Amino acid sequence: MLSLGLIAFAAHGQSISPTVPASAAPGTAAEPAVPDLPSIERIANDAQRQIFDAADRAAGKPASGTQVTSSPKKTTFSAPKVEDPKSWEKDSQHKLAVMEIKFGGAIETVMFELYPQDAPLTVSNFLDNVETGAYKGLAFHRAIEGFIVQTGDPLSSDEGARDRWGTGGAGKNVPAEIKRKHSKGAVAMGRKGDKVNPSKESNGYQFYFALGHYGSLDGNYSVFGQVISGLEVLERVSKMPVDSNDCPIARIEIKDIKIIDHTGPLYVSETAEDDKTYTKPASALSPVGRFLRRVW
Repeated sequence: MLSLGLIAFAAHGQSISPTVPASAAPGTAAEPAVPDLPSIERIANDAQRQIFDAADRAAGKPASGTQVTSSPKKTTFSAPKVEDPKSWEKDSQHKLAVMEIKFGGAIETVMFELYPQDAPLTVSNFLDNVETGAYKGLAFHRAIEGFIVQTGDPLSSDEGARDRWGTGGAGKNVPAEIKRKHSKGAVAMGRKGDKVNPSKESNGYQFYFALGHYGSLDGNYSVFGQVISGLEVLERVSKMPVDSNDCPIARIEIKDIKIIDHTGPLYVSETAEDDKTYTKPASALSPVGRFLRRVW
């Protein structure tokens, strides 16, 4: 797994995931890690559904849909956040990534802002990966409750390579851009550990979402974004049953990622609806609203 500080697993070789703080080690969370199960190929669809359902019941699944509503002056999304998008200046420019995740038979949406001003090389690389479709169909290969969830490993497109998930993408690296600190929902690139990567270069593909233990991550990884909607989805992913390598047993994967440019404040609200709804005709929607209606 790419590091948030690469961990070296004997079975996986050099990992590209952050080192797990002792207090976040597998088995110390409220829900202990699940022991190894048979190969994922042999888990039937109904059994997989049962895994998701059981985890949802144990964690208390929040309402899943994202409602998009608009007026001539604002668009709203369901979104927990650190910096309130409603406070964005009227003429401010924001580059947003809208990621669809196949999760438990449903499609969930996570939106995060990118920071090209603080991590220009990292964001440029991420945009290139999105444009080429590099992330479509890749799995979340690491999930630790209260710490991180991680994805982006090219090897995770192949279930047959499951024992090597977390080690892929090492042929493409990006110079370190360590400027921003981690907060809940921070988006950062994984990397190999300091012993083999003293310059802290990022892996060119793998990225993670920080959910806790930020002090162990600050100053070590290139933060290039922040979740503004769908953080509850990522927290549910972090609570899913995992194998001995912290990889979710049931496959959770990226369906697609779209990039949009947004100007001005972004208004958010919560909804209990399961489907996206639109309360205004396209002519009255903001650019974000028109984009979401067009592609989803």
